[in-house]
Amino acid sequence: MRLLVARCQVDYTGRLSAHLPMATRLIIWKADGSVLVHADGGSYKPLNWMTPPCTVVEGATEWTVTSKKSGDQLKITIEEVFHDSSHELGVDPGLQKDGVEAHLQELLAADTAPLGKGWSLVRREYPTAIGPVDLMCRDSDGRNVAVEIKRRGEIDGVEQLTRYLELLNRDPLLAPVDGVFAAQAIKPQARVLAEDRGIRCVVLDYDDLRGAVDQTQPRLF
Repeated sequence: MRLLVARCQVDYTGRLSAHLPMATRLIIWKADGSVLVHADGGSYKPLNWMTPPCTVVEGATEWTVTSKKSGDQLKITIEEVFHDSSHELGVDPGLQKDGVEAHLQELLAADTAPLGKGWSLVRREYPTAIGPVDLMCRDSDGRNVAVEIKRRGEIDGVEQLTRYLELLNRDPLLAPVDGVFAAQAIKPQARVLAEDRGIRCVVLDYDDLRGAVDQTQPRLF
């Protein structure tokens, strides 16, 4: 991973256009090829970014990052560099799920019916180069589906599943791979982003999955 703190201007062109005027920012160039531009605020989300697969052409005062799939470009014009370092992080063991998330995964692996009628499990913790997908399933039409499971569904979970899908769909033996974002609660912004990217959202009832709810009792919904 390369970390660059620099005074820079950022311009994104392609399916949409965006401009960041000259300011001091953190540029992250990750081993998977992605490039992210961060400010010193805004929590975890970058101001602009390019996901892999992409190419990076580094000039003396400008980086040009081009998406291999869409041709979109991220141009970073650098006025002054304050810090430039590279670090080998090694293989990441992946996110360790909390008790509820781990149990949700176990329950859905044992019974995929809440995800879709006629679905079957291919594998839990399906490996990719950037971490394991919670569940790889096959729907009733025989299509592969990658399922990301969260206790609370937020934008970062959608971004995580998007990265998995980009990698999985490069494999001709798997493609096309659809995506399902499953959680006990999904924030409206996360749902909008997921649906915009063709990812289906599924809200999970933990008690129903565990069989703890008395099905003879009336329910509102």
